[in-house]
Amino acid sequence: MSEELNQVEVESFEIGDKVTGQVTKVEEKQVLVAVPGSKLDGIIPISELSSLHIEKASDAVQEGDELELEVLKVEEEALILSKRKIDAEKAWESLEQKFQSGEVFETEVRDVVKGGLVVDLGVRGFVPASLVESYFVEDFSDYKGRNLSFKIVELDKEKNRLILSHRAVVEEEKGKQKQDRLGALQAGQIIEGTVQRITDFGAFVDIGGIDGLVHISQLSYEHVDKPSDVVHEGQQVQVKVLSVDRDNERISLSIKETLPGPWTNIAEKAPKGSILEGTVKRLVSYGAFVEVFPGVEGLVHISQIAHKHIGTPHEVLKEGQQVQVKVLDANENDQRLSLSIKELLEKEVEENLDYELPEESKGFQLGEVIGDKLKNLRK
Repeated sequence: MSEELNQVEVESFEIGDKVTGQVTKVEEKQVLVAVPGSKLDGIIPISELSSLHIEKASDAVQEGDELELEVLKVEEEALILSKRKIDAEKAWESLEQKFQSGEVFETEVRDVVKGGLVVDLGVRGFVPASLVESYFVEDFSDYKGRNLSFKIVELDKEKNRLILSHRAVVEEEKGKQKQDRLGALQAGQIIEGTVQRITDFGAFVDIGGIDGLVHISQLSYEHVDKPSDVVHEGQQVQVKVLSVDRDNERISLSIKETLPGPWTNIAEKAPKGSILEGTVKRLVSYGAFVEVFPGVEGLVHISQIAHKHIGTPHEVLKEGQQVQVKVLDANENDQRLSLSIKELLEKEVEENLDYELPEESKGFQLGEVIGDKLKNLRK
């Protein structure tokens, strides 16, 4: 305020004049101020102290504060003044700049009301519930008094409308983190993650602000009917990065490849000479592939299927059949397992031969008896 204005008499004050004043007394519902050049007290009603609703005047000002004020009314015994109008006028100019630039700024949540949050930026700012977080919040009561970062998403001075969003800031930050994360990821990395969502075709895993897909075929070495049989939401898992498509923001992950492979220590799991149960998985011209452990198939060469000569394995075996096999050789490095069905049949064949010999012997003795009788008849 100019010196000339501060020194004019009360009769020269008009509605809309800008004045300065010092707080001399803070009452519950109003504040008294000394205005230079005025013989009358200045009074600021509680409703003119702040753009927000306040319960008592001391929530907004203290004795001794120097304030910029606007004259609302000139009465015989007092000047009725407003701090709120001056604050709002200054605020709109600053807020317009923030809105145009998309600036992110921090301020305190002053109140929680039905439908959202309220902040004081010189004017009342409203944050709708849907713009507070990127996820659903049921109870906002603990947000009061917290400092949050915001962006202005709607501004209309004429309608005194100011809408802010914390969610926009969070999502913008997530987007930046996502790009940084994508740039840092490389195929072959093994990292920690959290299962976020399960679908029929696999599981989405959060690996630090970005989700990657573990396809159902990459969940386990064993056959998986449903991903939910193997993992659950919220589970911490180790994953291997298979590929990164930065343009489409797609990441392929594997849990299976972080686990010991089915061929690991195969020589210990299937030592030479051991007998295993298995399932015939495939029949080919030269033999049969039998699965003896999940993900481990061994070859029964056609020559190891039966003692008798067979033209094709189909003559003796069928896919899905359960069989016993003997391990002939196990090679972990080459992931090769040689098996035999025939070697488990040898004992059975020998037993059958041992059993038949007495019968043949009996038959031979009977022939001798008949022969002797024929000789007697001829005599």
